[in-house]
Amino acid sequence: MNDEAKILGGRYEVGDLIGRGGMAEVHIGYDTRLGRTVAIKILRADLARDPAFQTRFRREAQSAAGLNHPSIVAVYDTGEDHVQTETGQPQAVPYIVMEYVEGHTVRDILQGDVAAPIDEAVEITSGVLTALDYAHHAGLVHRDIKPANVMLTPTGAVKVMDFGIARALADAGQTMTQTSAVVGTAQYLSPEQARGENVDARSDLYSAGCLLFELLTGRPPFVGDSPVSVAYQHVREEAPRPSQFASDVPPALDQVVGRALTKNRDERYSTAQEFLADLRAVMGGGAVSPATGAIAVGSAALGAGAAGVAAAAMSGDETEALAPTADGTQVMPASSWEQSGVLPASVPPTGEVAVQDEEELVTDEAERKRKIILWSSLGGAALIALLLIIFLLTRGGDAEPDIAVPNLVGMTVEDAQAELDDLLLENTVTEAASSDVAEGSVISTTPAEGEMLYEGDSVELVVSSGPGTATVPDVTGMTEDEAVAALQAEGLGIGTIDNTVHDADLAAGEVARTDPAADSEVDAGSDVDLYIADGRVQLPDLTGDTEEAARSNLNALGLSVDVSEVETDEADPGTVISQDPTAGLVDVGSTVSIEVAAEPSTREVPDVTGSSQIQATSTLQNAGFDVSVTEAYDDSVASGSVISQNPSGGTQVAPGTTIVLTISKGPEPVPTPDVTTSDPVATATATAGG
Repeated sequence: MNDEAKILGGRYEVGDLIGRGGMAEVHIGYDTRLGRTVAIKILRADLARDPAFQTRFRREAQSAAGLNHPSIVAVYDTGEDHVQTETGQPQAVPYIVMEYVEGHTVRDILQGDVAAPIDEAVEITSGVLTALDYAHHAGLVHRDIKPANVMLTPTGAVKVMDFGIARALADAGQTMTQTSAVVGTAQYLSPEQARGENVDARSDLYSAGCLLFELLTGRPPFVGDSPVSVAYQHVREEAPRPSQFASDVPPALDQVVGRALTKNRDERYSTAQEFLADLRAVMGGGAVSPATGAIAVGSAALGAGAAGVAAAAMSGDETEALAPTADGTQVMPASSWEQSGVLPASVPPTGEVAVQDEEELVTDEAERKRKIILWSSLGGAALIALLLIIFLLTRGGDAEPDIAVPNLVGMTVEDAQAELDDLLLENTVTEAASSDVAEGSVISTTPAEGEMLYEGDSVELVVSSGPGTATVPDVTGMTEDEAVAALQAEGLGIGTIDNTVHDADLAAGEVARTDPAADSEVDAGSDVDLYIADGRVQLPDLTGDTEEAARSNLNALGLSVDVSEVETDEADPGTVISQDPTAGLVDVGSTVSIEVAAEPSTREVPDVTGSSQIQATSTLQNAGFDVSVTEAYDDSVASGSVISQNPSGGTQVAPGTTIVLTISKGPEPVPTPDVTTSDPVATATATAGG
C-alpha cells in the first residue's frame, strides 16, 4: 500500500487491481482497523449510473453476507463511495469488502483444454457441492456455478464466490432480465435457466455437473459458435458421456455425471448431499445410488449375488457352494446346522450342544470372515462376467456398433421413421419451430449422421413444427451487439443494419428502431432490420427566425447554442442574421453560434434640405427621428421647403432625436407707403397719378 492510497469507508485502503469482471473490478485492499488484507470489489464506474446494476451488485452483498462457510468466500462489509462525475453530478459507487483468497480459479487450471486428474476433479466438485449444500439450506440458489467462480487455495481448499446473480429460493423464479436475456453463463446453464423458467437447487447441481464434466474432459459438455447455440443444446440435446472424451473416466463416474446433467430436473439429484454421496461412493469403489440407472441396478444385483455366496461360505461347505444344477441354475447347499443337527444361537436347542473352547471359537470366526470375503469376491467377478456375456449376446455377439445413422435431415418424419425401422433402429420424435425446414420434416438427429449404433438403439428425430411465432423485443437504446444478442435469443435473424439514422436522443451506435417494430408478432426465425443512430442530426437554416424559435429548434436537436448580438438596421431586432455551422449534418451535443440583430445605438440623420416640409417630416420620422419646425423668410428657397436642419444631414445621433427643420416662408415682403401723409408734393403726385 502507498501513502496516497484511496480510502473507502474511512478504513479500507484500495490497492492494485487484481481482477476484472463484466460488472466490477477487484482490488487488493487493507483493513486499517482490523489490520488484515482484504479484497475490495467495486462496481465499474460506467455501470454505476445504471440502477439495475446497482441493485444486482447490492444483492450480491446481501446474498453472500449471510453465508458463513469455509467453502464460500466471506463478505466482511459493504458500502458506497460518493464521487463526482465529469459533469459535476454526485454519484454513488457501491463496493463490497470480501475475504482475500490467495490462489487461482478453476478456469486457470482448465486453460488450454487440459483435464484435471480424476481424484482432483472429484475433490474440487465435492468442495463446490459442500458450499452449495450450505447455501441451499440457507435458502439461496447461486445460479452461476462455473470454473471462473471457484477458487483453489495453495492448500487445496475450495472457495465458491460471486453470488452476483444469486436469489433466494422464494423468488428464484425471476430468471429473466428486463431485456429477456438469460442470466448465467451459457456453457453452464441448466435447461430451465435457458428456457427462462424458475430455478431451484437442482439447477445449481446441473451447473456443478457441467463443472465436473469439464474437469474430467478439459471441455464443457456443450460447445457452439454462440451462447444461443450452446443454450439450445442444453435444452434439446442429451449430454455426452465424459468417457467419450477421456477414456480413463470409469463407467460409474459417467453415470454420476449423466444423472447430474439430466434435462428433467425431477430425475437429477435432488440435493447436493445426494450428489456428494455418489461421488464419494465412486471414489471409494462402492455403488452409486439406484436412481442413477443401469449401474445402480448392476450394483444391486452384485450385492445380492455376493450375499448369497457369503451365506454359502458361512455354511462351512466350500466345495458345494454355488454348485450348478443340470439346467445351469446355481443351488445353495444346505447349511451346516441342517447337516449336523447343531443349531445356531437363534434356534431353540433340542438337545445337548458341544461348546468349543474360547481359542477355537476365535480361530473359527477369523476363518469364517476370510471365507466370506473370498466367496464375495468370486461371486462378484462371476456376476460381472455373466452380465458381460448377456450384454454381448444381446448385441448379436459384436463388440462394436455396426449401424451408421443415415442422413435424415429434410425427410418427412414418416419417411425417416421407415428408414430407421429398416435399419432395426428405434426412434423418438421431438418438435421444434423452424423457419428453414418445412413443417413435418426432420431438422436434425441425435446421434448425428454417420454415428455408429447397435441394433435396437434409439435415434431422436427433431421435427419442424413450422416457423412458429416470436415477439420482436424492444432493443431501442442498446448497442448493436446487445441488440443482435437480444434478437437471436428470441429466435430471430438479423436483416440489414442501417447506421445512418439521425436521432437527437441517442448516442452514436445505439439502436433507434427495428423493422418490424418492437412488440410485433412475427414468424420465428424472421429477419429483423436494425436502424442505428450515427450520432448526428440535421441542422436547419435558422436565418430569419427569431432568437426564441432558434433556441427551441436547437434544444430539440440536442444542440447547444451560443448567441451574440449585432447592431444593424437591415433586419428586425431579435432575428437571426447568421449561424455557424451552416445548415447540414452536425454532431449531437455540439454548439451552434448564431448572430441576432440588435437595434443600432446611433443612426445617420437623412439630409432633407430643399425637400418640402411634408416630405422631410416623413423621411425623418421613418428613420426613427422626431421633428420640430420653425419658419423663416428666404429669397432663395421656395416657400414651404426646408431651408436648413439641425442636426444636419449625415450626422450620427441616437434614435428618437428631435430634428429641427427651418421652413421657408418665401421672400420677405416690401413695406407699403402711407398715403395719408401731408406732404404737398406727395399729394400732388398722388393726385396726378389718379
